[in-house]
Amino acid sequence: MTELQRLLLAYDRHRAEARPCALATVVEVLGSAYRRPGARMLVTEDGELTGAISGGCLEGDARQRARQAIFRGQPALVTYDTRDEDDPRHGLGPGCQGVVRILLEPLDFAAPDNPVELLRGFARHPEPAVLATVFETDASGLKAAVGQRLLLSAAGGFRGTPLLAAPLAKAAKIVLDQGQSQILDVETDAGPVRALLEVLRPPLRLVVYGAGNDAQPLVHLAASLGWHITVVDGRPNLATAARFPEAADVRIVPVRELETRTPDAGAYHVLLSHNYAYDLAALQILLPTAVPYIGLLGPRAKAGRLLSEEELNLSEAEIPGIMQNRLHSPIGLGLGGETPEEIALAIIAEIQAVKNKRQPQHLRDTKAAIHNDSPKAGPQTAVEVLPAAEAA
Repeated sequence: MTELQRLLLAYDRHRAEARPCALATVVEVLGSAYRRPGARMLVTEDGELTGAISGGCLEGDARQRARQAIFRGQPALVTYDTRDEDDPRHGLGPGCQGVVRILLEPLDFAAPDNPVELLRGFARHPEPAVLATVFETDASGLKAAVGQRLLLSAAGGFRGTPLLAAPLAKAAKIVLDQGQSQILDVETDAGPVRALLEVLRPPLRLVVYGAGNDAQPLVHLAASLGWHITVVDGRPNLATAARFPEAADVRIVPVRELETRTPDAGAYHVLLSHNYAYDLAALQILLPTAVPYIGLLGPRAKAGRLLSEEELNLSEAEIPGIMQNRLHSPIGLGLGGETPEEIALAIIAEIQAVKNKRQPQHLRDTKAAIHNDSPKAGPQTAVEVLPAAEAA
């Protein structure tokens, strides 16, 4: 289950119980922080938390400030400076070394376009989108308000504040095309605003060919990351929803039918069937497409033999390139795993690396940024900074 899914479930429960709540959102980070802009936490009037905005060092103070926002009925922008190494509490300075800005907003359950409902709209129609959140306005810009939002889909549709639609939509399209969240100062008819333009991405889609026992820990681990999982197998006694309750879909597809199916070209595909003919049929439909990942369980010799089969219609010159770039076999990262659970971890880690275009290595051995999607910031504006020592 994704963090967003957990947040929506908690929100619906609080609404049903008429428990007032507020949303805390990380809108800007300068320097290092545990969570990036877009991290969210739901806070009830009596202090129940869902989600996280830091590694635990900011939640306590943010909880109190969120409850104050509920009481006042007004949003608030709080800025924590965790670079203060003299702070005697929580170890904030040495732990984070950054400035974190949190937007706290009381939620109106009756408002169809409150921030949680906008996120629900994205979750119901999972396609790439941009959520623009205004978190700072010019003092004279009375028409623009902190907390105003706009959700823009890849198709160009939007929900949210119409007054901000034109200028933010133009910026959001650029952000969506680049695929990286940004923090921008934007001139609007309602006055100048500073906004987080957050790229929302649908869950990764994973197709697992094979419903044996070793597929179960893989599906379980992938589900814990919120991935959308389909399990495909020709054996009715194995391909059952009871064996894979966390999969979105479990299909019984005999090998002859598999050869005629059109695969999901945007999904990541893992071949765990332990059946040569089934793996061959899967490769027949996958290799002609531009799928981002094909993982094949088994030794290199098996992959080489499969690729030489005449059914795949590959030339000898094509095979090395496929082995190097398209087909991951043996599957997974070299983590030294032996058990099905350890192998599942190695497979999931490899898919994560491929998805994020990262070369797996120890973080201690790289000087590159840990977060490769850190929002780019526009010109800075003067802000009131709250030292970490005051976060009590």
